[in-house]
Amino acid sequence: MMRNKYNKCGPVGFFVILLFLTAATFATQLLWNWLVPELFHGPVVSFWQALGLLLLSKLLFGWHHHKGGPGGWGGRDRAQWKERMQMRMEQMTPEEREKFKSNFKRCMSPRRFGRWNDDFFQDTPGTKPDTETETPK
Repeated sequence: MMRNKYNKCGPVGFFVILLFLTAATFATQLLWNWLVPELFHGPVVSFWQALGLLLLSKLLFGWHHHKGGPGGWGGRDRAQWKERMQMRMEQMTPEEREKFKSNFKRCMSPRRFGRWNDDFFQDTPGTKPDTETETPK
C-alpha cells in the first residue's frame, strides 16, 4: 500500500499547512510591495495586511477549482478517481483495507467536512453499509 507523504490529520499536516500559508503571505507581501507602489502609487502593506489580502482574494475568487464538470471533482474525473481507488482497494489485504477505512473515516469525520457518502466502502454494488441499516420496529 502506498503511504501519504504527509498525514493530513495530524500535527505534521497542520504545520505544513501553516508553513504554506506563511510562505504564501510573505510572497503576497513581497510582490505587492514590489509592484503596487511603483506601478500604481499604492500603499506598502504589512504581513497581516498581506494575509488579509490573500484571504480576501480566496473569498472572492474561490478556494479550489473543484466546480464539477470536466476538469473538476464532478463528472468524469470523479468517476476515474473512484475507479482507481476501487482497484487499489481490491489489491489490498483485508487488514490493510480495514486500516485504510478506519483512517479515512477518522480524517473525513462529519464534524470536520460535513456529511460524506459511504458508497465508496460498499462491498457489493447497490447495497448500503451494514452500519446504516435498521430493522423496522
